[in-house]
Amino acid sequence: MDTTQPRVAVVTGGASGIGRATVARLAADGFLVAVLDLDETTGEAKLALRADVTDPYDVERAVGRVVETFGRIDVLVNNAGISGSAAATVCHRTPIDEWDRVQAVNVRGPFLCTRAVLPTMLAQGNGHVITVASIAGLVAFPGRCAYTVSKGAAVMFTKSLAVDYAEAGIRANAVCPGMVETPMTQWRLDQPELRAQVEAKIPLGRVAQPEEVAEAIAVLASGRLVYLTGHTLVLDGGWTAL
Repeated sequence: MDTTQPRVAVVTGGASGIGRATVARLAADGFLVAVLDLDETTGEAKLALRADVTDPYDVERAVGRVVETFGRIDVLVNNAGISGSAAATVCHRTPIDEWDRVQAVNVRGPFLCTRAVLPTMLAQGNGHVITVASIAGLVAFPGRCAYTVSKGAAVMFTKSLAVDYAEAGIRANAVCPGMVETPMTQWRLDQPELRAQVEAKIPLGRVAQPEEVAEAIAVLASGRLVYLTGHTLVLDGGWTAL
């Protein structure tokens, strides 16, 4: 790898929340950052591409544009995700189309994006895939069957990548946040009673900010932890330690 040229990172769902904070943090670290999102907000990104991560044609086109523009991809951050609507609850009450929608974004999305960047990483002989999962992939969230299953799949997807591509110089790790204050969770956290219920489960007594998760992603992306692969980094304020 030529260490004289800037490294390139692709962040999916980079227009808001954890993704937006990650774009800013990686850019501050000197990465050339490309964002794949339905919203073409640029922020600190050098390249913003409208892409639906569930659509293989959109993903291949966008990744091709990144490679054409920058010539390489060093880090992929699979961040795009959804929790599902209120209808995505316990198994027998979850509509099939809502189940499919959650799995499409949270499972198919990382698969398609990783599949698209791997040929470039294989040609380089190095790369790092970082997937934003959730502590819901480690412990079940009550009443959120589709989301819990999708994040469990994200964790195992990471492990599979780590095993299959280690010899090619490609690493894979996951970040598992607890509750984070983002547009996706704001409806709950804006209600004092619901916020109090959430914070009561967290030993540190508060929810995380997107920048705190972005900091963890930046540490993984930095290349300092070169022996770390197949790992799930938990950032939950102690929630799962109880």
